[in-house]
Amino acid sequence: MSEQTSSPIRVVLADDHALVVEGLRGLLACEPDIEVIAAVTDGDMLLSVLQRERPDVIVLDLQMPTRDGFSCLAAIRESDIPVKVVILSAFGDGGSLQSAWELHADGFALKTDPPRQTVSTIRNVAHGQIVFPHAVRRTVTPSEWQSQLDRLTDRERDVLVLLADGLTNAQIAEQLVIQESTVKYHLQNVFQKLGVANRTEAAQVYYREKRDER
Repeated sequence: MSEQTSSPIRVVLADDHALVVEGLRGLLACEPDIEVIAAVTDGDMLLSVLQRERPDVIVLDLQMPTRDGFSCLAAIRESDIPVKVVILSAFGDGGSLQSAWELHADGFALKTDPPRQTVSTIRNVAHGQIVFPHAVRRTVTPSEWQSQLDRLTDRERDVLVLLADGLTNAQIAEQLVIQESTVKYHLQNVFQKLGVANRTEAAQVYYREKRDER
């Protein structure tokens, strides 16, 4: 069932295969909560459209002219533009997945996946989830994120777990029987040690490690 939202998820498609683009465009046109605002066929066009349109999600092929998908992803992350990126590739090898993780892609979908699964990936990523294929998760070893979490004290981990569960500072304080000001202090340390700027990014680091342990 499609989710109804007041503002549709604005998507840009980036793939140099017209058949893929038109297939995705037709598929997403049936989703009332998703709107394709542009489609491009090379990396330079994508970066230009990104600056102009500011979409919510980019669906990005790895093999494109002028700039490949990973080059585009690196440029997007360096620009600090707040956009979610789903890699859509015909290749699910460990090297591609590792690079996607390291460049902070939000999702990775295979072109061989069922179409409804790709739509679900786009929607889930737009709503803040990190989505990678189950079958290939164990090929990825996000050691950088694990080493970041290892820097946390036991109490900082407790705070992070509750934050990732969606609790407010006041609720975390109540759960841990500490002052709310103490929660804020621990969160400052958590953000600094993880190298993140906000609660959402901290939760993403946490869930990446938990996902890899499954």
